[in-house]
Amino acid sequence: MSTAPSSYQQVKEESWFAGGPAIVWYVAASVLALHLLTANRYGYFGDEMYFMACGEHLAWGYVDQPPLIAVFAWLTRHLFGTSVFAIHVFPALAGFALVWLTGRITRELGGGRFAQGLAALTTACAGVYLIGYHILTMYAFEPLFWMGCAYVVIRIIKTGNQKLWLWFGLLAGVGLENKYSMAVFGLGVVVGLLLTKERKALASKWIWLGGLIAFLIFLPNLIWSIQNHFPFLELMRNIRASGRNLPFTPWGYIRAQIFMMTPVTFPVWLLGALYFLFWKDGKPFRVLGLAFITVLTFFIALHGKDYYASPVYPMLFAGGATALERFSARGRMGWIKPVTAAVILLATLPFLPLFVPVLSPQAFLRYQAKLPFKIQPDEKSMLQEPMPHYYSGCFGWGEMVQAVAKAYASVPPEDRADTAIYADNFAGAGAIDLLGPKYGLPKAVSGHQNYWLWGPRNYTGRTMIVVGGTVEGARQWFRDVAVVADLHNPYAAPWATKLVLLCRGPKSFHSLAEAWPRLKNWD
Repeated sequence: MSTAPSSYQQVKEESWFAGGPAIVWYVAASVLALHLLTANRYGYFGDEMYFMACGEHLAWGYVDQPPLIAVFAWLTRHLFGTSVFAIHVFPALAGFALVWLTGRITRELGGGRFAQGLAALTTACAGVYLIGYHILTMYAFEPLFWMGCAYVVIRIIKTGNQKLWLWFGLLAGVGLENKYSMAVFGLGVVVGLLLTKERKALASKWIWLGGLIAFLIFLPNLIWSIQNHFPFLELMRNIRASGRNLPFTPWGYIRAQIFMMTPVTFPVWLLGALYFLFWKDGKPFRVLGLAFITVLTFFIALHGKDYYASPVYPMLFAGGATALERFSARGRMGWIKPVTAAVILLATLPFLPLFVPVLSPQAFLRYQAKLPFKIQPDEKSMLQEPMPHYYSGCFGWGEMVQAVAKAYASVPPEDRADTAIYADNFAGAGAIDLLGPKYGLPKAVSGHQNYWLWGPRNYTGRTMIVVGGTVEGARQWFRDVAVVADLHNPYAAPWATKLVLLCRGPKSFHSLAEAWPRLKNWD
């Protein structure tokens, strides 16, 4: 008997490589390759170094985030190391996974090869995701949890299998341990259920058991928050009181959504929203359309940052791509497919340097100066940054640590064991912790965010190297204040310009532990 494959098998094997799932894989692999190839550019982002420090203090909660990002930091350290490239591996993999998951959602909606490829492409080209894939933050993983839950909802609607709510609860619970805004998408789904015939799910025990699973997964963080008097709520109150964030009008918030998702993708996600809300084929999945409206309304009403709503868009790309595919099947409309894909890809390429560090810092500044628009930041402190915050936040840390090492070496050997290195923010402290060991530096202390909970590390405060702040401010605490370095990096934010001070002889406290309550800085 011949062992050669049949012609049917050959066609089947060949067609897979040109099918929808394969195209999605190609797009996802391209995103992964892009981020791995640029992973070493620009250095560590300030928040990343703080998260790496959190990974050395594993706990069920932190002042400014749930615990999962610290787990990713811990895994990064133990699997890949602490290089700039290593820290960016997990975000790059998350980008691959999100593009792939968007393709799966599109397939579940009935989208064919073109729809799956277009949904993957629009997700890959969305600026906010490209930025997120490059930085180790909670945001890199947030869209995965939201869209994982959206995928489960689609499967429940299609199959009627209410037991799948257990998977929804599992994903939502882990998502809450990544970022609290997971609850906003959960709220959106609940609103969608209540306003559609899918409210029948509320009569099933499975959705309530799914909710219980989510609660039990989240419970350790809740207990930690109670034990620590809800530090995240205190942080949010402080931020609101300081007026740090730049507010949006409702229209301004929507306009920001269009820009951050890359304007060329706007028709696709708008069509996706209309598909879920009004299109006949999308009507069974109207829950998702209402969830989108709820999420958008929630963050507009609470004056959230523009990117807070962005994890919801991949499902809209899936719906829009599916609707466009079906529309293009009418009459002589087939030309829409190649034109749409080409326009999205080609219109994104000129703006790629805004989202991925493909240019040198000098080249980026020249590129930025020629843009016909200005990049709108989220916070007032970012207004004077020479580059977007996600780029400016990557510069100056190495020079700062070297200056601290110089100051530390100038301290008499017998005094070094009691010389504290105090940073005025978590990024500076994280830089000392991550980059300082090769210079023989001890761990830093700080009053900022979770560093305050980690305490003064038994230092007396008689000799301190202070990073940041002012000479005048330091002299309120110490009798002898010497400027060791005045650092200015042309690419870093002006607020990140650092004085490195060697301070001796405390005059307003007897021990650092006594002064610690006054150093608390949760903002």
